[in-house]
Amino acid sequence: MSDDDTATEELNAVADAALDHMEALAAENASLKEQVLRFAADAENTKRRAEREANDARAYAIQKFARDLLTVADTLGRALTAPPAIDDPAVKNFLIGVEMTEKALLSAFETNGLKRIDPVKGTKFDPHQHQAMMEQVSDEVGAGAVIQTLQPGYDLLGRLVRPAMVVVAAKGSTGELAADPQGSNPYIAHDEAEAETGGAFDTRA
Repeated sequence: MSDDDTATEELNAVADAALDHMEALAAENASLKEQVLRFAADAENTKRRAEREANDARAYAIQKFARDLLTVADTLGRALTAPPAIDDPAVKNFLIGVEMTEKALLSAFETNGLKRIDPVKGTKFDPHQHQAMMEQVSDEVGAGAVIQTLQPGYDLLGRLVRPAMVVVAAKGSTGELAADPQGSNPYIAHDEAEAETGGAFDTRA
């Protein structure tokens, strides 16, 4: 074998070794990249789980307190429902004070994640947010729609504290079909799986 052939074989051997080394580096790089992506996904999942657990702990801690405060909000709301026509300035100022107190309380609710559920007429009945107290035939809304809200409900950080008590249009109602609850009530935002069960009535006492 000539010197040229020997040199060629040596060069080929070096080239093959270099190629094998490059392939090994590429495989190692791909493996490291996969590990980085996996670690990043684990970190994101851990962060989301921690946030969810923190929200759950917060909601659990203040849920009973919030439910007790709802009685106060209901009382203030009833006091402001169709107040009598009174000319006495002192009484008028008193009613203004009650109204301001209610607004301040509702604002505090909102700030702390306690959202009011008050579906308007025509909103589709949602068993996840509403409690049907009675059914009536209506010529204003279609079957399965809310006719009237008897008592607003509240949601605390994604947990239902109290459903809205409503009157629902019964079968045979001739009004317009129920509106999309997500469009009519900003506090209702369920996924498609939940929406599939939206036709059932919740008649919990």
